[in-house]
Amino acid sequence: MKRVLFIFLAVWFVFSIVLGVFYFPAGKSEGASGEMSVLDAIYTRTSVRSYTDQPVEPEKIEQILRAGMSAPTARNQQPWAFVVVDDKEVMTQLADSLPYAKMLASAPVAIVVCGDMSRTLEGEGAAYWIQDASAATENILLAAHGLGLGAVWTGAYPTMDRVRAIRSVLDLPAQIVPLNVIPMGYPQGETAPKDKWKPENIRKNNWAAAY
Repeated sequence: MKRVLFIFLAVWFVFSIVLGVFYFPAGKSEGASGEMSVLDAIYTRTSVRSYTDQPVEPEKIEQILRAGMSAPTARNQQPWAFVVVDDKEVMTQLADSLPYAKMLASAPVAIVVCGDMSRTLEGEGAAYWIQDASAATENILLAAHGLGLGAVWTGAYPTMDRVRAIRSVLDLPAQIVPLNVIPMGYPQGETAPKDKWKPENIRKNNWAAAY
Protein backbone atom coordinates (compact mmCIF):
# COMPACT_ATOMS: atom_id res chain seq x y z
CA MET A 1 0.00 0.00 0.00
CA LYS A 2 2.82 2.37 0.92
CA ARG A 3 4.58 1.56 -2.34
CA VAL A 4 1.47 2.36 -4.36
CA LEU A 5 1.06 5.63 -2.52
CA PHE A 6 4.73 6.48 -3.13
CA ILE A 7 4.41 5.77 -6.86
CA PHE A 8 1.23 7.87 -7.06
CA LEU A 9 2.92 10.82 -5.33
CA ALA A 10 5.97 10.54 -7.56
CA VAL A 11 3.84 10.54 -10.71
CA TRP A 12 1.84 13.50 -9.44
CA PHE A 13 5.05 15.42 -8.67
CA VAL A 14 6.39 14.89 -12.19
CA PHE A 15 3.02 15.82 -13.70
CA SER A 16 2.94 19.04 -11.65
CA ILE A 17 6.38 20.04 -12.90
CA VAL A 18 5.42 19.40 -16.53
CA LEU A 19 2.17 21.32 -16.07
CA GLY A 20 4.04 24.26 -14.56
CA VAL A 21 6.65 24.39 -17.30
CA PHE A 22 4.34 24.10 -20.30
CA TYR A 23 1.19 25.81 -19.15
CA PHE A 24 2.44 28.41 -16.67
CA PRO A 25 5.84 29.59 -17.95
CA ALA A 26 7.88 31.91 -15.76
CA GLY A 27 6.86 35.54 -15.98
CA LYS A 28 3.48 34.77 -17.53
CA SER A 29 1.41 34.03 -14.43
CA GLU A 30 -1.27 36.52 -13.54
CA GLY A 31 -0.14 39.00 -10.93
CA ALA A 32 3.48 37.80 -11.00
CA SER A 33 5.73 39.80 -8.67
CA GLY A 34 7.20 42.89 -10.24
CA GLU A 35 5.01 42.82 -13.34
CA MET A 36 2.75 45.65 -14.38
CA SER A 37 -0.66 44.89 -15.82
CA VAL A 38 -1.41 46.00 -19.36
CA LEU A 39 -3.99 48.55 -18.24
CA ASP A 40 -1.69 49.93 -15.53
CA ALA A 41 1.04 50.39 -18.13
CA ILE A 42 -1.36 52.21 -20.45
CA TYR A 43 -2.90 54.42 -17.76
CA THR A 44 0.38 55.38 -16.06
CA ARG A 45 2.71 55.78 -19.04
CA THR A 46 3.96 59.30 -19.54
CA SER A 47 6.66 61.07 -21.52
CA VAL A 48 9.98 61.00 -19.68
CA ARG A 49 12.74 63.39 -20.78
CA SER A 50 15.29 63.11 -17.95
CA TYR A 51 17.33 59.98 -17.27
CA THR A 52 19.93 58.68 -14.84
CA ASP A 53 23.36 57.48 -15.99
CA GLN A 54 22.38 53.84 -15.43
CA PRO A 55 22.76 51.86 -18.67
CA VAL A 56 19.77 50.00 -20.04
CA GLU A 57 20.33 46.25 -20.01
CA PRO A 58 20.59 44.61 -23.47
CA GLU A 59 17.96 42.05 -22.52
CA LYS A 60 15.48 44.85 -21.78
CA ILE A 61 16.21 46.47 -25.13
CA GLU A 62 15.49 43.16 -26.85
CA GLN A 63 12.24 42.76 -24.91
CA ILE A 64 11.22 46.25 -25.99
CA LEU A 65 12.05 45.55 -29.64
CA ARG A 66 10.10 42.30 -29.48
CA ALA A 67 7.15 44.30 -28.18
CA GLY A 68 7.51 46.72 -31.08
CA MET A 69 7.50 43.90 -33.61
CA SER A 70 4.38 42.41 -31.98
CA ALA A 71 2.30 45.38 -33.13
CA PRO A 72 -0.55 44.96 -35.63
CA THR A 73 0.41 45.52 -39.24
CA ALA A 74 -1.69 45.76 -42.41
CA ARG A 75 -1.68 42.39 -44.18
CA ASN A 76 1.29 41.43 -42.01
CA GLN A 77 3.65 43.45 -44.20
CA GLN A 78 5.74 44.50 -41.16
CA PRO A 79 7.13 47.54 -43.04
CA TRP A 80 9.20 48.68 -40.10
CA ALA A 81 12.88 48.88 -39.22
CA PHE A 82 14.55 49.86 -35.96
CA VAL A 83 17.91 51.46 -35.26
CA VAL A 84 19.23 51.13 -31.69
CA VAL A 85 21.60 53.97 -30.83
CA ASP A 86 23.82 53.94 -27.74
CA ASP A 87 26.97 55.62 -29.05
CA LYS A 88 27.26 58.94 -27.21
CA GLU A 89 28.75 60.76 -30.18
CA VAL A 90 25.89 59.66 -32.43
CA MET A 91 23.35 60.56 -29.74
CA THR A 92 24.87 64.04 -29.47
CA GLN A 93 24.77 64.49 -33.24
CA LEU A 94 21.09 63.57 -33.25
CA ALA A 95 20.40 65.92 -30.33
CA ASP A 96 22.12 68.76 -32.15
CA SER A 97 20.16 68.04 -35.35
CA LEU A 98 16.65 67.69 -33.92
CA PRO A 99 14.87 70.66 -32.30
CA TYR A 100 12.71 68.67 -29.85
CA ALA A 101 15.06 65.80 -29.01
CA LYS A 102 17.78 67.56 -27.01
CA MET A 103 17.38 64.96 -24.23
CA LEU A 104 19.16 62.51 -26.54
CA ALA A 105 22.46 63.99 -25.37
CA SER A 106 21.86 62.62 -21.86
CA ALA A 107 19.90 59.46 -22.67
CA PRO A 108 21.73 56.12 -22.42
CA VAL A 109 19.96 54.68 -25.46
CA ALA A 110 17.46 55.53 -28.18
CA ILE A 111 15.41 53.59 -30.68
CA VAL A 112 14.74 55.11 -34.08
CA VAL A 113 11.52 53.69 -35.53
CA CYS A 114 11.53 53.70 -39.32
CA GLY A 115 9.41 52.63 -42.25
CA ASP A 116 10.91 50.36 -44.88
CA MET A 117 9.46 51.49 -48.20
CA SER A 118 10.55 48.24 -49.85
CA ARG A 119 8.01 46.36 -47.71
CA THR A 120 4.94 48.58 -47.89
CA LEU A 121 1.68 47.71 -49.60
CA GLU A 122 1.26 48.84 -53.18
CA GLY A 123 -0.69 51.90 -54.32
CA GLU A 124 -2.68 53.91 -51.78
CA GLY A 125 -2.03 51.22 -49.17
CA ALA A 126 1.64 52.18 -49.05
CA ALA A 127 0.86 54.91 -46.53
CA TYR A 128 -0.28 52.30 -44.00
CA TRP A 129 3.38 52.00 -43.01
CA ILE A 130 2.82 55.10 -40.88
CA GLN A 131 0.07 53.38 -38.89
CA ASP A 132 2.07 50.17 -38.58
CA ALA A 133 5.21 51.94 -37.37
CA SER A 134 3.13 54.09 -35.01
CA ALA A 135 1.57 50.97 -33.49
CA ALA A 136 5.07 49.56 -33.03
CA THR A 137 6.12 52.83 -31.39
CA GLU A 138 3.30 52.70 -28.85
CA ASN A 139 4.20 49.10 -28.00
CA ILE A 140 7.79 50.21 -27.46
CA LEU A 141 6.73 53.03 -25.14
CA LEU A 142 4.47 50.76 -23.11
CA ALA A 143 7.07 48.00 -22.88
CA ALA A 144 9.72 50.48 -21.73
CA HIS A 145 7.38 51.80 -19.04
CA GLY A 146 6.42 48.30 -17.96
CA LEU A 147 10.12 47.45 -17.53
CA GLY A 148 10.74 50.46 -15.29
CA LEU A 149 12.19 52.73 -17.97
CA GLY A 150 11.15 56.16 -19.15
CA ALA A 151 10.87 57.16 -22.81
CA VAL A 152 9.49 59.87 -25.05
CA TRP A 153 8.25 59.91 -28.65
CA THR A 154 10.01 62.67 -30.62
CA GLY A 155 8.59 63.02 -34.10
CA ALA A 156 10.48 63.07 -37.39
CA TYR A 157 8.32 62.19 -40.41
CA PRO A 158 6.65 64.04 -42.13
CA THR A 159 8.89 67.01 -41.21
CA MET A 160 11.44 66.50 -43.94
CA ASP A 161 14.31 68.52 -42.44
CA ARG A 162 14.22 66.17 -39.43
CA VAL A 163 14.02 63.14 -41.72
CA ARG A 164 17.05 64.35 -43.65
CA ALA A 165 18.98 65.08 -40.46
CA ILE A 166 18.39 61.58 -39.07
CA ARG A 167 19.21 60.01 -42.42
CA SER A 168 22.47 61.90 -42.53
CA VAL A 169 23.57 61.05 -38.98
CA LEU A 170 22.60 57.36 -39.22
CA ASP A 171 23.51 56.90 -42.89
CA LEU A 172 20.09 55.44 -43.67
CA PRO A 173 19.46 54.02 -47.15
CA ALA A 174 16.91 55.73 -49.39
CA GLN A 175 14.09 53.27 -48.72
CA ILE A 176 14.26 53.76 -44.93
CA VAL A 177 12.19 56.66 -43.59
CA PRO A 178 12.57 57.59 -39.89
CA LEU A 179 9.18 58.10 -38.27
CA ASN A 180 10.47 59.08 -34.84
CA VAL A 181 13.29 58.86 -32.34
CA ILE A 182 12.61 57.43 -28.87
CA PRO A 183 15.17 58.41 -26.20
CA MET A 184 14.92 56.16 -23.16
CA GLY A 185 16.58 55.32 -19.88
CA TYR A 186 15.90 54.99 -16.19
CA PRO A 187 13.81 58.02 -15.14
CA GLN A 188 15.42 60.79 -13.13
CA GLY A 189 12.93 62.28 -10.70
CA GLU A 190 9.21 61.70 -10.39
CA THR A 191 6.83 61.80 -13.34
CA ALA A 192 3.05 61.83 -13.32
CA PRO A 193 0.75 60.88 -16.19
CA LYS A 194 -1.81 63.36 -17.49
CA ASP A 195 -5.48 62.49 -17.12
CA LYS A 196 -6.68 62.51 -20.73
CA TRP A 197 -10.08 60.89 -20.16
CA LYS A 198 -12.73 63.12 -21.79
CA PRO A 199 -16.15 61.55 -22.34
CA GLU A 200 -17.12 64.49 -24.57
CA ASN A 201 -14.74 63.08 -27.20
CA ILE A 202 -16.92 59.98 -27.56
CA ARG A 203 -20.05 59.49 -29.69
CA LYS A 204 -22.31 56.44 -29.83
CA ASN A 205 -23.78 54.95 -33.00
CA ASN A 206 -23.75 58.33 -34.76
CA TRP A 207 -22.13 61.72 -34.33
CA ALA A 208 -25.23 63.38 -32.89
CA ALA A 209 -25.52 60.98 -29.93
CA ALA A 210 -23.30 61.49 -26.90
CA TYR A 211 -21.73 58.45 -25.29
